Amino acid sequence: MIQEPAAHLLEHWKEFYLLVGTAAAALVALLFVAASLGVGILAKHSDGPTRTYMSPVAFHFTGALFVSAAALVPTHTRFSLGVLVGLNAIAGTVYAAFVLRRLFTDNIADLADRVCYGILPLFAYVAGLVAAWLIFRGSTHAPEFLAATVVLLVVVNIRNAWDLLLSMARRRGEIEARQLNVTPGG
Repeated sequence: MIQEPAAHLLEHWKEFYLLVGTAAAALVALLFVAASLGVGILAKHSDGPTRTYMSPVAFHFTGALFVSAAALVPTHTRFSLGVLVGLNAIAGTVYAAFVLRRLFTDNIADLADRVCYGILPLFAYVAGLVAAWLIFRGSTHAPEFLAATVVLLVVVNIRNAWDLLLSMARRRGEIEARQLNVTPGG
């Protein structure tokens, strides 16, 4: 029963996953560009804001890309697709819980950061677990549930990437202002 092809569940979703997967891949690439441009601005130690803010955005975009790619494989059975979606959701849930714990224990996060970097991704991955279960069952609601999880991850992390960009721009401005105020030899 669960060995039947998953293609019939997602037959009308090919373009959606092509679009979302391409967008997620492009956004990961842009995140790498932003990180390389912000080399002097990003924290030098691994447990600071970079780990709390930059890494989760890359992780969540990659999770959306992975699910989109998996959904496009035509030979998946309900079992194999459900397992991949479920494993992605488990990994994402664990990681999002770790990030959420950091957001609540560090004094660097405000409410918007806790919601967008922690709570919403955690919610998306828990919904991914539900989507995996619906795929196993062959539910007609599985495609919509799965689509909602990837869209939530992409949209909230577009917001998070914008937040990072603004933060890096402010920090760069502060560094440049300090450099202008320092007089040579003084």
